Amino acid sequence: KRNNTQEEEQIIKMAKSFATVALFATAVCFASLLGYAQCANGKLYVEGKVYCDTCRVQFVTKVSENLGGAKVKLECRNRENGKLNYTVEGETRPNGTYCLTVEGDHEEEICEVQLIKSPRQDCNEISEGLDKARVLLTRNDGVSRPMRFANPLGFMKKEALGQCSEVLKELGFLPLSLEDAWPLID
Repeated sequence: KRNNTQEEEQIIKMAKSFATVALFATAVCFASLLGYAQCANGKLYVEGKVYCDTCRVQFVTKVSENLGGAKVKLECRNRENGKLNYTVEGETRPNGTYCLTVEGDHEEEICEVQLIKSPRQDCNEISEGLDKARVLLTRNDGVSRPMRFANPLGFMKKEALGQCSEVLKELGFLPLSLEDAWPLID
């Protein structure tokens, strides 16, 4: 058995260190490939919320109410001819949120989530602008996670709640009626 010199021992230590680093780098690369394989299943998820616009102002206020049981639909259409290529429907949870599972990549399509039906008779008026939300559904957009988020969708209540004037004043909006404006004019 031969005694190693200091120089040989250093070379052996460096070789062992290199082997450890190479093993670690291989494990990291393998783990990232597993993540890629998981993402390559082609599924994306669209999450959003449906609410009742209790003030009829076409945006969410502190008195807006979440709508559980509302029906929504995602449609993806060809950009060129408008032909429907993909559709999926869903229903909101009790807290007004929904999550739609989307198969495939729809980079060359225009995809929109839209309202179908409200669960409430007193809040079922569809208002243009609150009824659809456009969503980009592709993995070629720089977003690594499969979740996509749609803007809130809302049905309007047939009549605004009494406290809406106060809510809008708090937000800095003008009064809803001329009667409320008189103190401001004086």
